[in-house]
Amino acid sequence: MRTLKRIIFLVLASAILFAGWFTYQINKPVQLPVVPYEFSIEPGSSLRSVAKQLADAGVLHDVWSFVLLSRVMGLASSLKAGDYEIAASTSPLQLLERITKGDINQSEIRFIEGWTFSQLRQILDAHPAIRHDTTHLADKEILRLIGAGETPAEGLFFPDTYFFARGSSDITILRRAYHAMQNHLNTAWAERAADLPLTDPYQALILASIVEKETGRESDRTMVAGVFINRLRLGMLLQTDPTVIYGLGKNFDGNLRKKDLLTDQEYNTYTRGGLPPTPIAMPGLASIQAALNPAKTNALYFVAKGNGESHFSNNLADHNRAVSRYQRRQPP
Repeated sequence: MRTLKRIIFLVLASAILFAGWFTYQINKPVQLPVVPYEFSIEPGSSLRSVAKQLADAGVLHDVWSFVLLSRVMGLASSLKAGDYEIAASTSPLQLLERITKGDINQSEIRFIEGWTFSQLRQILDAHPAIRHDTTHLADKEILRLIGAGETPAEGLFFPDTYFFARGSSDITILRRAYHAMQNHLNTAWAERAADLPLTDPYQALILASIVEKETGRESDRTMVAGVFINRLRLGMLLQTDPTVIYGLGKNFDGNLRKKDLLTDQEYNTYTRGGLPPTPIAMPGLASIQAALNPAKTNALYFVAKGNGESHFSNNLADHNRAVSRYQRRQPP
């Protein structure tokens, strides 16, 4: 009996000592080669391989205690891939919680209002944290992969800042931007003003893209939209330079000439009535809302003042005087 009691005592004492030592080990700060320390967990990695990766870097004291901790807590199969950053005060327990909760560092990309789809693709292709699955794909194929029914791709993606885990596919980001645009557009369409000369949300998107390119100041958006809505109602030509420039494409050298305005092409709103066939850029939410809730105005013309604002006129005579004043720099 004495021998048995001694064995039991030794086992219990060892268990208590081990529990104390283990508790200390999982709660003391890890050793970092640099602060903060960044590391990545690749998809499909096992917790043991990650523990070895961290132990080899000197972050963890050993592999087995970290693996044991994960099993004790039932987290051995909960590893989340991604990029992580840890501070000097991080304990193995906190580290385990982070990599099993997926508390990752996120990368970001920003799509700017007024960009064309070509510009958007250039930014996507140049981003170092994105997996480039669309680099050699045609726009039509990209639209198929993200589940979009429209063609072409121009204007279909909502300009915003998108956060993602390093290594995410550009297809995933584009799909998010497409659905964001659909959600914003459909919401705005449901809340549109009555009796607009627009037949569907896509026409609203086209008009919003023109408003986006024509507006230099936030406060002018609804007035600019109001002018175009009035012109559409009256059957007047929109006569907006940004659509002509878009139609010129790579032939536009930065200088819009009179012959460009007179040469007919499908985006020339000086020679063709109504809206152009597609959006000409990505409109932001403010431009979408302005296109669907324009200012109630009699204005049919506007001209840039040169300071970001526009001057609005109800008739051609007043507009011509405004052009002389603001663009030709003649006194009123």
